[in-house]
Amino acid sequence: MQSSGHRFRDVEHHPLLAENDSYDSSSSEADMADRVWFIRDGCGMVCAVMTWFLVVYADFVVTFVMLLPSKDFWYSVINGVLFNCLAVLALSSHLRTMLTDPGAVPKGNATKEYMESLQLKPGEVIYKCPKCCSIKPERAHHCSICKRCIRKMDHHCPWVNNCVGEKNQRFFVLFTMYIALISAHALILCGFQFFSCVKGQWTECSDFSPPVTVILMIFLCLEGFLFLTFTAVMFGTQIHSICNDETEIERLKSEKPTWERRLRWEGMKSVFGGQPSFLWINPFAGFRIRRLLLRAKKGGPEFSV
Repeated sequence: MQSSGHRFRDVEHHPLLAENDSYDSSSSEADMADRVWFIRDGCGMVCAVMTWFLVVYADFVVTFVMLLPSKDFWYSVINGVLFNCLAVLALSSHLRTMLTDPGAVPKGNATKEYMESLQLKPGEVIYKCPKCCSIKPERAHHCSICKRCIRKMDHHCPWVNNCVGEKNQRFFVLFTMYIALISAHALILCGFQFFSCVKGQWTECSDFSPPVTVILMIFLCLEGFLFLTFTAVMFGTQIHSICNDETEIERLKSEKPTWERRLRWEGMKSVFGGQPSFLWINPFAGFRIRRLLLRAKKGGPEFSV
């Protein structure tokens, strides 16, 4: 087995797979397109469940501890609708990040036949990943958790139980943005609620007892502060990377760009798709329920092994 950094210049003298191995690249690509992407990683699944639990907890405290007991009807309605809409958008973005193929390179496509079909020029350099036995496209990196090479891999995030790559970076950016927004909203509502309860000497400010109300709101404040700090920093980092056309791995490794960098605006359009519109901030854009059901019926989920 060659090392991961080996460059294959002569395919005839360096067979990439054994002769009895076979690989049909076109069928593999079509197969992947008809499957639901999911990574079977224990740590990632626990983190994903924790993310949903914390969002649901925040929604419970905001709705049942702060808004429903409020005597101001419109204050409760407006803030309740706004917070719940942001929560739905955040969780939808999380799901799409987790269940979208981040840009995985088909396994085992480094065959002699496939290499010949690429019609490489004499002396042209290509890379092979020995771990998943695939031809590495430019800017692709191997993920030890997903066990695949990922195109434009930024990083593997356990909170979404998936890699952030070429095809799902947009949803990850939306996830961090909406989590930051609901965290900020929750902190503002907590501030108003504490002021209202202290002013009213903790009488009729909540349907729960004063000690329980204080404990629930303190936990919400801690959660909101931590999530706001983390997701706001991550959102800013992602936007910076997109504008500079540079992934987090490339930045940490200080890799010199061998590709032609896009302009800042072109980088944004390549990730979010097309001209600026409300579709940029809509995690449901491009989602087809019928197609998802057909995928599940035809191929079932694809697990990382």
